Amino acid sequence: MRKDIKASVGKRLGRIEGQVRGLSKMVEDDRYCIDIVTQISAVRAALRRVEEEVLKDHVAHCVEHAISSGDKADQREKIAELMAVIGRAER
Repeated sequence: MRKDIKASVGKRLGRIEGQVRGLSKMVEDDRYCIDIVTQISAVRAALRRVEEEVLKDHVAHCVEHAISSGDKADQREKIAELMAVIGRAER
């Protein structure tokens, strides 16, 4: 993973970690259910953005490297991994 992407992902994950701690406190404090569900949706959206950022970096480096290397087995492996991850994400 590129250094700048790693830093960006790290910052985002730190914020998400704080959001999840906040969710835990909301449950402890018996906050209104809809407010909790709203915050859960916000955490999901934030995780999707992190996932997209990591996937973009993967395509830009790992997949691109496999393509430029000319190694057909590596190309097939990287594409298969990518398709499997995308398939799981859609569930």
